[in-house]
Amino acid sequence: MPKDLISHLSQDELIQAIAENKREVMTAIYLEVFPKVKNYVIQNSGEEEEAKDIFQEAFVVVWQKVKSGDFIPLNATALQGFLFQIAKNKWLDWLRSSKFKKVSSMGAMVIEVSEEVEEDQEERLSDLDRAFRELGENCRDLLKSFYFQKMSLTELAQKFGWTAQTAKNNKYRCMETLRKIIKK
Repeated sequence: MPKDLISHLSQDELIQAIAENKREVMTAIYLEVFPKVKNYVIQNSGEEEEAKDIFQEAFVVVWQKVKSGDFIPLNATALQGFLFQIAKNKWLDWLRSSKFKKVSSMGAMVIEVSEEVEEDQEERLSDLDRAFRELGENCRDLLKSFYFQKMSLTELAQKFGWTAQTAKNNKYRCMETLRKIIKK
């Protein structure tokens, strides 16, 4: 069955054929869309067998949407694009899943690096806390209000009795002071 068959059908005719489970149309859709899905999966750490599984899952979703009347085509290739997008999203979900993350000989190195990063992060947080305590009370209050209470510069200006530009300048100066203390 040539995949050109679907190029002669409108999206409504394609949807009708899928709703009626017409094998020749479904085969033509497979022949048109599967190679794109396979290429995407292989280019993104997958294999052909995984691409087949992903495509099958995606096609079932499209088939269900068509059967329920939930799919409304917006252009001449809407169905094919929708099918590819679902397959792509399913592959990305698979890549993010714990099933995909395999233990390798590099696993120990990754754990060591992660522990070093965690220790480094704790040290940086400790330095930041120390530096923040060394700031003057006005700077601490200003930065807490801006970063933790999410006050706008206008709100800061009202709180401190400044103009918005002065609030912006003072926030900048306080951040610079904080950076200098951290670098010590």
